[in-house]
Amino acid sequence: MPPASTAARATEVDVAALLERGRTLATPVLRAAVDRLAPPMDTVAAYHFGWIDAAGNPSSGDGGKAVRPALAVLSAEVTGAAPEAGVPGAVAVELVHNFSLLHDDLMDGDEQRRHRDTVWKVHGPAQAILVGDALFALANEVLLELGTTDAGRATRRLTTATRALIDGQAQDISYEHRDRVSVEECLEMEGNKTGALLACASSIGAVLGGADDRTADMLEKYGYHLGLAFQAVDDLLGIWGDPDATGKQTWSDLRQRKKSLPVVAALAAGGAASEQLGDLLAADAKASDFANFSEEEFAARARLIEEAGGRDWTAEEARRQHTIAIEALDAVDMPDRVREQFTALADFVVVRKR
Repeated sequence: MPPASTAARATEVDVAALLERGRTLATPVLRAAVDRLAPPMDTVAAYHFGWIDAAGNPSSGDGGKAVRPALAVLSAEVTGAAPEAGVPGAVAVELVHNFSLLHDDLMDGDEQRRHRDTVWKVHGPAQAILVGDALFALANEVLLELGTTDAGRATRRLTTATRALIDGQAQDISYEHRDRVSVEECLEMEGNKTGALLACASSIGAVLGGADDRTADMLEKYGYHLGLAFQAVDDLLGIWGDPDATGKQTWSDLRQRKKSLPVVAALAAGGAASEQLGDLLAADAKASDFANFSEEEFAARARLIEEAGGRDWTAEEARRQHTIAIEALDAVDMPDRVREQFTALADFVVVRKR
């Protein structure tokens, strides 16, 4: 659990309003960008974003947490600019994020996202790949059509973050086929896969508002470590999360043989539970009937991870990364109100349930 001070701070700033502001400002521009896509990619993307259902009817589906757009528009205010100055950055980051989700769902074989069938399940793998590629191209268009020097700087940071994100996904996939992954390797992978894009989201609005590179770099440090905290919490939810809240299957990450932080930390801990877990996971990798394992078998693996200390270690790592993120803000001159909102968003990341 997060420290009491974190939970208290999260109530002092209306985080729901911050998230809604980012979503409200970004969504019209995001929809306009998606409308540029050729059919049927435009409707496939609209389904992915939750704007329509599988039959093409208007829908008010869950559009996600909207942490990245909230950070992007908030970062514009660091420079004294209006939050609207960060909207192109918010949209670009959201397009890249969803490009990665479309591809990740296909590569991971995930059939559900946000309580609905994933795009590849409804529209097929080819459309999931094409629409993901198109969203990445749109992200760069949205920034570059601004035609400013700062837009060019923002695009450079976005493309660097995207490359790191892809590196992280490649690492994640390769780790699924290894018996052992070190904690350091896991943190590097998660820093690439999640930290890099949150780092970009935390700085891109400031860059569009004219912030110098030092300011942008420190905001990126905040976002990078926030991303590691975010992913640590995701890893906990991937094993012990409530399916009604997460929209995924029970024991989701265990079903995919993911070498997530709780698993890696448990395997590195030593002791009887750690050794038993290692033997089970090694056998799982060779099991021909793994897809048919029972709920009890996955629950037994989750218990061993917890007994070996993987769950507690990961929760503590989320708190540690959260602290580093908050400390990075100390090096940035910004209005107190903006600093408090950055802090509240970080607090939200470590107390969320989905």
